[in-house]
Amino acid sequence: MPLVRIDHSRARTNSTAISDAIHRAIVAVYGIPERDRFQVVTSRDAETIVAEDAGLGFERTDPVIIQIFTQRGRSDETKQALFKEIARRLESVGVAGEDVFIGYVENGPQDWSFGFGRAQYVTGELAVPSSKEDAR
Repeated sequence: MPLVRIDHSRARTNSTAISDAIHRAIVAVYGIPERDRFQVVTSRDAETIVAEDAGLGFERTDPVIIQIFTQRGRSDETKQALFKEIARRLESVGVAGEDVFIGYVENGPQDWSFGFGRAQYVTGELAVPSSKEDAR
């Protein structure tokens, strides 16, 4: 059950395609249910997004900043597969690879509330999700 924040410039007119591509990548790699979708998409003035190259030697033209908040437990290999799949799917909707910036934040079941001021994973109202990796 990742929570995904997506920020991009107003120059990008395909917010739905971008958010759909990211969600499809997460569903494909993590095996979450299709309707397990929590996203906040923000279009903003281009000058409010600063994403330089961090010394990697390339220039971004119109970055898409993606923040993924999810429960810990997935391997580095699985995370890398997710990053690759997000970039692949975003490229198909017109986002160049150098413009994809992903921040990944892990937490535990006690860190989520889906409403009513309760941590439903802790109270037992929701089962703590497992990843595809757990099933292997």
